[in-house]
Amino acid sequence: MSNNQNYENVTTALLLAAGTGNRLFPLTQSSPKCLTLVNEKSILERLVIGLKKQGFKRLVIVTGYLGNCIKEFLGTKSGNMAIEYLYSPLYKTTNNIYSLWMARKIISEPFMLIESDLVFDSSQLDDMIFPDRIAVARMQPWMNGTTVTIDQSQKVRSYQNGTTSHLNEVGYKTVNIYSFSLPTWHSIVERLNQHIAAGIVNSYYETVFGDMVADGSLSLQAVSFDHKPWYEIDTIEDLAEAEKLFPAEIYKTDIPDNIILRPSHISDRFIKKIKSVESHKFAG
Repeated sequence: MSNNQNYENVTTALLLAAGTGNRLFPLTQSSPKCLTLVNEKSILERLVIGLKKQGFKRLVIVTGYLGNCIKEFLGTKSGNMAIEYLYSPLYKTTNNIYSLWMARKIISEPFMLIESDLVFDSSQLDDMIFPDRIAVARMQPWMNGTTVTIDQSQKVRSYQNGTTSHLNEVGYKTVNIYSFSLPTWHSIVERLNQHIAAGIVNSYYETVFGDMVADGSLSLQAVSFDHKPWYEIDTIEDLAEAEKLFPAEIYKTDIPDNIILRPSHISDRFIKKIKSVESHKFAG
């Protein structure tokens, strides 16, 4: 692990929340994925509380599907943290590579990149608030998606799409939380520009990161998320598992005095509908 004293804390976060969340339907029929409730508290609310605990001052959210719901839920400020929005009109036909590219002009400082479908303990960000870090976890049976290999100095050696390149290498799942210094961000933007100019808009930013790690233009220090629970919620089944890891009682006293509450656009009737669907799905 490099010396954290050489860096200033990252206090800006970029949250990508443009997707439709199709695999969580019908919970996402009338509400974006990040407003899905995990034991009475939405994914987004948990993220905002965690960022505030870590002293973040600015949150930029790339929205798309039902983006107004997110704006109504959060507003433009939560405590000392300012909140800004970027709307992606092409959210139906693009992926997170495009959402990240959209932030190229509004982000001009070191920042943390977070996907909006994650639940985790805010203390896991303790080592992520320094630039050029990647959150990883040793592969488990429930995990899928992009993996990385790590060298002896805990630097990312390579990216793979779900598998390691050699049988004797340990694979680590990317948690989809990164922190970047400003020089690193400038280098990433240059590469993103090339992909977007070539029409590569329905791809993942990990493709860019993997190419940059391979050619030596990107160096990321791995931060382990193995010591505390976290979960990526893509499906109804994921939600059920996440609720086992994050029981409601843990969070009853977590909400600061001026934190956002349940979004006004989600009616009690819809909440009951969600619970009815969950009960049906998870029964037995």
